[in-house]
Amino acid sequence: MELEQFLSIFFSILPSVIIGLVAYYFFKMHTANEEGRRRYLIHKEAQKNAMPLRLQAYERMVLFLERINPAKLLIRITPQSSNKHDYEEYLIAQIEQEYEHNLTQQIYISAECWDIITTAKNATIQLIRKSNMSDKVDSANKLREVMLTDLFDKQSPSSIAVAYLKNEVSGLWQE
Repeated sequence: MELEQFLSIFFSILPSVIIGLVAYYFFKMHTANEEGRRRYLIHKEAQKNAMPLRLQAYERMVLFLERINPAKLLIRITPQSSNKHDYEEYLIAQIEQEYEHNLTQQIYISAECWDIITTAKNATIQLIRKSNMSDKVDSANKLREVMLTDLFDKQSPSSIAVAYLKNEVSGLWQE
């Protein structure tokens, strides 16, 4: 008799337990779904606000790379004297000044992109130093001439970095 009472109670409680478990499961799913929806909306709003800042950072970095492009740099910055070492130092100082002016932009672009920009800057400085060490260079104007001649054979580091930035910006639209 006790077994029958136990089974009777068990079978009368069983539907309540099943309904309780199903309700708990659905409530848990609903809560998780709402949390995901809230996170999505917050992320979407943050993206909407951050996108203009990121695009502006990419624009500034392209401008930086264009300004340190040796062909444009040599046209924009003319030698003050015929001393090739003074001109070399002046060109490098201008590049470093431009770089320091844009340091804060790295928070808006990817680390890999920033590394490429820094590499382009350093490669441009190396190009200036290497050209200045050439035996053909005996004056500031000759340094300009040798550097421009060297650029006819290959792409400048800035051009390569700009191409990378353009590719990365095009990827922003797919996020």
